[in-house]
Amino acid sequence: MNYQEVLAQARACIGKYCRACPVCNGRACKNQMPGPGAKGTGDTAIRNYEKWQEIRLNMDTICENGAADTGLELFGRHFKYPFFAGPVGAVNLHYGEKYNDLSYNRVLVKACREKGIAAFTGDGTDPQVVQGAAAAIREAEGCGVPTVKPWNEDTIKEKLGLCRESGCFAIAMDIDAAGLPFLKNMTPPAGSKTTEELKKIAESAGVPFIVKGIMTAKGARKAAEAGAAAIVVSNHGGRVLDQCPATAEVLPEIVRELAGSGVRILVDGGIRSGADVFKALALGADGVLICRPFVPAVYGAGEEGVKAYIDKIGGELQDVMEMCGAKNLSQIDRTMIRMSERSRQS
Repeated sequence: MNYQEVLAQARACIGKYCRACPVCNGRACKNQMPGPGAKGTGDTAIRNYEKWQEIRLNMDTICENGAADTGLELFGRHFKYPFFAGPVGAVNLHYGEKYNDLSYNRVLVKACREKGIAAFTGDGTDPQVVQGAAAAIREAEGCGVPTVKPWNEDTIKEKLGLCRESGCFAIAMDIDAAGLPFLKNMTPPAGSKTTEELKKIAESAGVPFIVKGIMTAKGARKAAEAGAAAIVVSNHGGRVLDQCPATAEVLPEIVRELAGSGVRILVDGGIRSGADVFKALALGADGVLICRPFVPAVYGAGEEGVKAYIDKIGGELQDVMEMCGAKNLSQIDRTMIRMSERSRQS
């Protein structure tokens, strides 16, 4: 089964909001929430996708022949590819009732592990979401990254305990989730964290701590000061703030800011092909997260759908690497891409 066949099956059960489009570019769902759309005009999700398309690839086949090595080493683990499944929450609300967060994470974590990558799992107001995600990661021998939202101190402490029990190799917090409606006006308060507060959370994580939702060099510096082992350059898919720049636009300045810090850099937002993964690595990222497209993969064919999608992206990445003269990830650099005039001016 290929990914287009998976999408065709997903359209029959994915609910009334997501169209399971051939390319998930943010246009069909735009600002539809509930659903996979973005906040306000829906501009940010669309911009995320389009800015990767403005970057072109520099082909160079005067090089040693042979298959490219797509493997990535991260926090003591080896992964077949430098991309991960991103966290999704409230799937039954946004994508239809065939799955809930618990069953979705079970499918996603298992299939990703079996194909040599890892899944980031989501969080929600129901405590069972993190409990279920932790159980799925534990069954996958720790091959997963539970993602906790910026709740109040006691809730974070409780959820971090569940995460550690899973044996996970890292824990993430999507700090940009502070902009989600259900976190606002909570008692006790949830939302944005100071650098000092974030440092306490990172210290209590017990494993490498990843801060997701960084969009400025200043934010990256604060995450590093807080003890983050890695960051994810992310605007939450446009779901928390309209009129944001695309992640591709801010990635280079964040890479420069963290040069020599030892902090690993991941990026998400509109990455929809192996070519896009390559472009992100050429701009200085260590790896990427892909989020929305994994949802129709699960809804369309469960574990088989996830594996088909991973094969698609991984095969595309390997092909681009070989056609651009990169035999492993360390050889991918800025000379292998060409920024369009429009992209340079934005």
